[in-house]
Amino acid sequence: MKRNVHEKKQLVSYWVLACISILWFGAVEAAHAETYISGMVGYTLAQDTTKGRVIDPANVGLPSGTTISNVDLDNSFMYGVKLGHYFNSTPWLGVEIESFTTTPHRPAQRLTLNAPGVGTILQDEPGATNRIVFVSPNLVMRYQAGSFEPYVGIGPGISFLHQTQLTASGTDYSQSSTRFGLNTQVGLRYRMTEHVSLFGEWKYNYARINLSGQADVNHFGINAGINLHHFIFGVGYHF
Repeated sequence: MKRNVHEKKQLVSYWVLACISILWFGAVEAAHAETYISGMVGYTLAQDTTKGRVIDPANVGLPSGTTISNVDLDNSFMYGVKLGHYFNSTPWLGVEIESFTTTPHRPAQRLTLNAPGVGTILQDEPGATNRIVFVSPNLVMRYQAGSFEPYVGIGPGISFLHQTQLTASGTDYSQSSTRFGLNTQVGLRYRMTEHVSLFGEWKYNYARINLSGQADVNHFGINAGINLHHFIFGVGYHF
């Protein structure tokens, strides 16, 4: 009887070791090198600009050091693509490059300028259309738990802003700004098949816009921080 009990314990131990081995080697096999391409759509929540400084072109007449109140920006839809790769040696670590477009337009509003030696100036601004293209290489880390794959990523980004505005005199003018910024992301990917996945993601971007203004329409420029939060849904193909 004691021998049978001992043999049963050994058999159970063998089964436990076999199951652990299967799970372990299965996890190792699941986490392999791969390349993926993804499309994404989402919604951008744009915060007011921060720490704004006025850039004064010739003949506008604002003194150096003039600051501007936070500028309200509209929320907007966004869309973009990702291309990434995870490595054989570190299957939990990868790199990707992504590009996306969003349009946080500026509604008509009253701004407050604080000019040294002059005082407070109230400025009624008409609306302006903004288009931002953000391009970022990211370092990404993932954890594979069966079909689910949470991940995080961070990287430097380049923001390309193009703005078109109608001035108080009725003249259209446009200007652009290209600046470095920050791109971060937290997401959860679900592998529907070996090659197809769905994912949801929260993304945060920070950059400073630098619009120089335009003297011939008598309009000042602005240098300010811009903060964007994106809530994204996407589909990926892995190969």
